[in-house]
Amino acid sequence: MKEKSESGGGGGYVRADQIDLKSLDEQLQRHLSRAWTMEKNKKREEEENEARPTATRQEWEIDPTKLIIKSVIARGTFGTVHRGVYDGQDVAVKLLDWGEEGHRSEAEIASLRAAFTQEVAVWHKLDHPNVTKFLGATIGSSDLQIQTENGQIGMPSNICCVVVEYCPGGALKSYLIKNRRRKLAFKVVVQLALDLARGLDLHTHLLSYLHSQKIVHRDVKTENMLLDKTRTVKIADFGVARVEASNPNDMTGETGTLGYMAPEVLNGSPYNRKCDVYSFGICLWEIYCCDMPYPDLSFSEVTSAVVRQNLRPEIPRCCPSALANVMKRCWDANPDKRPEMDEVVTMLEAIDTSKGGGMIPLDQPQGCFCFRRYRGP
Repeated sequence: MKEKSESGGGGGYVRADQIDLKSLDEQLQRHLSRAWTMEKNKKREEEENEARPTATRQEWEIDPTKLIIKSVIARGTFGTVHRGVYDGQDVAVKLLDWGEEGHRSEAEIASLRAAFTQEVAVWHKLDHPNVTKFLGATIGSSDLQIQTENGQIGMPSNICCVVVEYCPGGALKSYLIKNRRRKLAFKVVVQLALDLARGLDLHTHLLSYLHSQKIVHRDVKTENMLLDKTRTVKIADFGVARVEASNPNDMTGETGTLGYMAPEVLNGSPYNRKCDVYSFGICLWEIYCCDMPYPDLSFSEVTSAVVRQNLRPEIPRCCPSALANVMKRCWDANPDKRPEMDEVVTMLEAIDTSKGGGMIPLDQPQGCFCFRRYRGP
C-alpha cells in the first residue's frame, strides 16, 4: 500500500525523484514561447489595423473603386492625362510616373512622394475659380487596382494617380488657335488675362507658403491653362507641377515651353518666381495676338536671341498702350524690374475695356494694318 501511495496511484502523490524536471522546463519554455509569439502577432496586427485608416484614408485620398479611367487626352514628360469618371462625376485623371525607365532612385522617388503629399494636402483645401479643382489622389501600391472600360489594371508602386475636375473647354492654346483669324475682342483678352494672372498670383503665394520663394511653377504656358464651360481660365497641374518639373533638364524645347522661358532660365542662371512673370507676359501677347511666339525660329536661335539680343514677340501697333505696357514690364530682361503677379492683376483691372471696337481702342488709328481683319466682333 505504501508503494502504491508513493507512486501516486490512488492518493495523488508523485515521487520527486521520478519527475523529469528538464523535460518539463523545455515544455514550459515552448508553451511560453508560443504564447508570446501569438500575443506579439496579435498586438502587431492590432497596431497595423489602427494605423491603416490613418495611412490610407487621408482626406485627399480617392477611393479607387469609384474611379473609371477612359481614353488618353494628353501626354506629358512624366505621364498621361485621361478622361474619367469618379463617383459619377466627369474628371481628368493624371497618371504620374516618377520612376520611369528606372531613372530615379528609391530615395528620389521617396522625396517626390513626400513633396507631393505635402502639396496635395493643401491643394485639396483650395477653392479658387482660376485653379482646377483637385478632387483627390492616390499613390500606387502592389495591390491597388483601377477600373477601366476594358476591365481592371494594376497600378505599379511608382505611379501616382491625380484626379481633378474636367474642363470641357480644353486648353487655352487650342482656343487661341481656333480664333487665330478672327482674333478676340478686347474685353475677352483682358478677362482671360485676368483669370490667368489671378490664378498665378494664388499659385505664387501658395508655393511661397509651402516651399519658400525658391519654388515656382516654371512651366507657365497656354497649353497648361484650361477653359471650363463658361470660358473661365483655370491653371492645370497646380502644385503637382512643381513635383513634375523638379528636374531642370526636363525643361527643354521638346516640352513645348521654349517660347515662354525667361532669359535667366534659358541661360542656365539662378532664377526665382519672376520667371513665371516673364512667361505670363508671353502668354498675354499670345492671348492678344492668337498666335505663336517665334514660330519660325529654332531652339538655338530663340535661346541666343532672347538672351543676347533681347528678342521679344513684336507687339502690334494697334495694341492698347496699357496692355502693351503690361507685356513689356513682365518680360523685362531684369527679373527685379518685373512686377509681382498681384501688381499685374491691379494693372489689368485698371484697363478700360469699354472703349473701342473689338481690339481697336478709340485712341488708336482705326486703319491699323497690323492684322488683315479687324479684331473682335
